[in-house]
Amino acid sequence: MIEMKVFGLAVDENSQVPVLVLKDLEEKAILPIWIGAMEAMAISLALNEVKLPRPMTHDLMLSCIDTAGAKVTAVEVVKLEEGTYYAEVEMRIGEVQRRVDARPSDAIALALRAEAPIRVAQAVLDEASVDDTALGKPVLKDEESDKWTEMLEGFSPGDKYKM
Repeated sequence: MIEMKVFGLAVDENSQVPVLVLKDLEEKAILPIWIGAMEAMAISLALNEVKLPRPMTHDLMLSCIDTAGAKVTAVEVVKLEEGTYYAEVEMRIGEVQRRVDARPSDAIALALRAEAPIRVAQAVLDEASVDDTALGKPVLKDEESDKWTEMLEGFSPGDKYKM
């Protein structure tokens, strides 16, 4: 497993679908993962440290895990099969390690909140990593993140939960 970090979010220029961009710690390998708009929003909230008055789904998940006495120790993108990525959330409950199947976007949104490492199997990188010229235009990092934060802060508390 190769440890990676969230480099940012982008939009595929052809399909206009959000893309989660992971980079290894040496910034040599880039792994794009196409995700849904809601998952992109959940990841953007964590990346930009936006605090909402009530917990969103991934905040609730982490709260349930913590309340049950468990700790998220890592998330891993374990395989790529027929264009679909598979991930697992690794948790420790006392001395026992457990793994739970998850979509990569959900696992990574959870890892960001839990401050847990994100790892990718070497076989996945061998099959799907790209160079940075293959990625779409970044839209949810740097100066663009301010627009997302401003948009979220502009919603009333009721509106925020309709997303």
